[in-house]
Amino acid sequence: MLKSYAGSCHCGAVRFEADIDLTQPTYRCNCSICRRNRFWPAIVTPDRFRLLAGGDHLVEYRFNAMRHSHHFCRTCGVRPFGIGNDIPGGERIYGINLGCLDATPEELAAAPVTCIDGAHDRWQSAPALTSYL
Repeated sequence: MLKSYAGSCHCGAVRFEADIDLTQPTYRCNCSICRRNRFWPAIVTPDRFRLLAGGDHLVEYRFNAMRHSHHFCRTCGVRPFGIGNDIPGGERIYGINLGCLDATPEELAAAPVTCIDGAHDRWQSAPALTSYL
């Protein structure tokens, strides 16, 4: 069921709203950046994401193929979201960090998790080991 969630970085400088269905898959990825900062996204389309404040506090980081933009708060360092700009099918998507949402522990615990092997660009497959994700 689609629900509007408020979210923010740790210091509150970056604030947003996103319409998310937490009964749909969320993702844990083993690529170098997701693994290092424990990014846990739910995917939404641009029409379901609203940046409310703090655009001037965001720092963008790109690496490797430079396809995806990773956005961090310049004050607290938290990554509230990322943007997939070169996704199969050509649509732009937002990866909303569930750790930044004002969601209940029960809502987060019930969200289904799909593990993906981003470290090897096998986005449709799970890595051999997932318990550390």
